Amino acid sequence: MIIEPKTRGFICLTAHPEGCKSNVLRQINYIKDHPTTNGPKRVLVIGASTGFGLASRITSAYGSNASTIGVYFEKPPSEGRPASPGYYNSAAFEDQAHKDGLYAKSINGDAFSNEIKAQTIKLIKEDLGKIDLLVYSLASPVRQHPVTGEKFKSTLKPIGQTFTNKTVDFHTGEVKDITIEPCTEEEIKNTVAVMGGEDWEFWIDALKEQDVLAEDFKTVAYSYIGPSLTKAVYRDGTIGRAKDHLEATAFKIKDQLKDIKGEAYVSVNKALVTQASSAIPVIPLYISLLYKVMKEEGIHEGCIEQIERLFNQRLYADNMPLDSEGRIRVDDWEMREDIQAKVADLWKIATTETLPEIGDLKGYAKDFFNLFGFDVEGIDYDKDVNEMVSIPGLQE
Repeated sequence: MIIEPKTRGFICLTAHPEGCKSNVLRQINYIKDHPTTNGPKRVLVIGASTGFGLASRITSAYGSNASTIGVYFEKPPSEGRPASPGYYNSAAFEDQAHKDGLYAKSINGDAFSNEIKAQTIKLIKEDLGKIDLLVYSLASPVRQHPVTGEKFKSTLKPIGQTFTNKTVDFHTGEVKDITIEPCTEEEIKNTVAVMGGEDWEFWIDALKEQDVLAEDFKTVAYSYIGPSLTKAVYRDGTIGRAKDHLEATAFKIKDQLKDIKGEAYVSVNKALVTQASSAIPVIPLYISLLYKVMKEEGIHEGCIEQIERLFNQRLYADNMPLDSEGRIRVDDWEMREDIQAKVADLWKIATTETLPEIGDLKGYAKDFFNLFGFDVEGIDYDKDVNEMVSIPGLQE
């Protein structure tokens, strides 16, 4: 079939297998040129199919020849209906990994559930014995509690007061004001339940109980802080409370891992175009201005560059610098004072008319469509493509 991008708001409803494959191969080639010294060898990635999770899997496999298991929740293709982009990403990664002699298997299902945890542990025991790294990179809007069965839905809202600021519709380039009403206490609780650290801790508990964590085991989860521009709706909002909980959980997990000399960290990463970040008001405008400034300074990074730097200069470096809260910071270039000052100045003059010149909306839109395998150089989108792709290491 011929697959074209079909968008609705901040999501794309279609994905292109060849475009997704090209993106994965580009990331693999980048990591081949940037191997990780003393990197992990047996890795589990929760949320392994897109964004930072996919980059973590690629960096583990091709940076240090690690065997990887990926857990994700993706939609497979059906005749005449493309799969989700994460499905095609995983198919491309595992196909190439197997060609290159690397162990790569995966489980497609609800990572919040006890059933998927049990299935994953069984696979680790059978194939790897133990793991030495767990990357927790889930980005889901909903979660069903594995014990109580209660369903939680996250929200992106400010706390305590109405928030009004500028945002951009990156499809049209229109800059306009957006107003978001404050959340309820129930919405805070629900967002923390979905995006906080409880499930990360559940995974560690289950893995440790079954004795599949190696000595000197490491685990890392991903977070974001961001600038004052986005603070009210992000770090001081419902999602910020969830990130606070995630970061506090790292210390609880670290205590649980003392007997195996284990470590648990939260890495604060740079603002990037992901399916999750595209949904957050204000963030698309901020990112388009940030990209312009960071590209001009020669310090722009995508997901793969961020995770390669995390592995090489933080997680597996001789000395790991942490901030005052005990967090890894690879948002350090984004948060440089000179970078933030320039973005703040541009923000003041950002309008529909000025944005094409002062921002990088084209770069934002290209990165967005790349997530779904579109607007990728070298791909002929007028050609028929087989949507019925399979994932070679997928466990039934």
